[in-house]
Amino acid sequence: MDINVGAPIADSLETPSLKEMDWEQLLRGYNDLLEQKKALEMRVHKSEERRRALMHILSDLNSLNRKLANQRKAMIHILADYEQDRSRLAKQTERLDNSRRALMHILQDSHKSNLRLESSRKAMIHIMSDLKETTAEVQRREHELREKQEQLVQAGKLATLGELTTGVAHELNNPLNNIGLFIGNIIDLIELGEADPQRILHELHSAMQQVHKATEIISHLRTFGRAATVSREPVVINQVIQRAISLVYEQLRLRQIEVQLRFPAEDVIVIGNAIQMEQVFINLLTNARDALADVTPKMITITCTVKADVVNIHFCDTGPGIPAGLEQRIFDPFFTTKEVGAGTGLGLSITYGIIKEHQGSIAIESRPDEGALFLIQLPLKQA
Repeated sequence: MDINVGAPIADSLETPSLKEMDWEQLLRGYNDLLEQKKALEMRVHKSEERRRALMHILSDLNSLNRKLANQRKAMIHILADYEQDRSRLAKQTERLDNSRRALMHILQDSHKSNLRLESSRKAMIHIMSDLKETTAEVQRREHELREKQEQLVQAGKLATLGELTTGVAHELNNPLNNIGLFIGNIIDLIELGEADPQRILHELHSAMQQVHKATEIISHLRTFGRAATVSREPVVINQVIQRAISLVYEQLRLRQIEVQLRFPAEDVIVIGNAIQMEQVFINLLTNARDALADVTPKMITITCTVKADVVNIHFCDTGPGIPAGLEQRIFDPFFTTKEVGAGTGLGLSITYGIIKEHQGSIAIESRPDEGALFLIQLPLKQA
């Protein structure tokens, strides 16, 4: 059986449409297809380079997490030293009290005899010498205690940054993706020969806006992460709370937690340290985030009211609240109601210390089936 393979091809070549076709047009069309293919291959190559860059960024984030874990361990050692120093300080204080009581007894008995007075005078000299040494030691210990408290606050901030890494990476990924999209549009316009200067300029301006957004995120993280000075200056509490929310916003959004802010129309200004105050509200937000994990509805409400010369801040959530009997221990160092490994128990302790340093007060009110309510009071800036 013979099969004529070339017959259909020949017949197709003899059709009127191919006979009338311009071969030069076909060649040009073929060349256009080749150029489009090269352009597509170039875009695929660039997309692969962006993917590799993202992998490097994720690798750097993993390295940062490991460093933060090491710093957390160092923080635990610092706190252990702090407890030892506090015990030694208590012994020194007890010794000081004993010396003072001995001095009082010597002064009361000094009138009984000149001989006893002489002996008492010598004893008093020794006691005063010990008292001076003890006072100097107490001052030195207080200085060391302040330094360790500052280290503790800094370590707490770094631990908080470690928890926020995932959300911040997502926030950085959005402007980076947008920048890649705008630059890709410009490349497409140039490759297609549609290089309209106005349109290219518009795309570049859009890309620069995303660059500024990413820069603001990184700058905010660097400002929050650096060691805070002890300086005090006027601070707008509304802005501090909004900056704290911006750092944890992605985590709250992923957990479908809604935040309601109730601020006065005018700015509320206190005297304090903005970075330390920001850490207070980040600690409260992360605690509320964890408390709202298994409840509905998920709501955080922050209310700010001004009364006389103080500002009252009510920070409440719709979580399960604080178990009965634990309200007095909630601000103790290392105390936590979370599972083992889920927290250090330092967040509220650091928050309590910062509020006290700002001449303010913080208290907690647990409402059954209504969540926890933190009551913060701070003095306003005097006019």
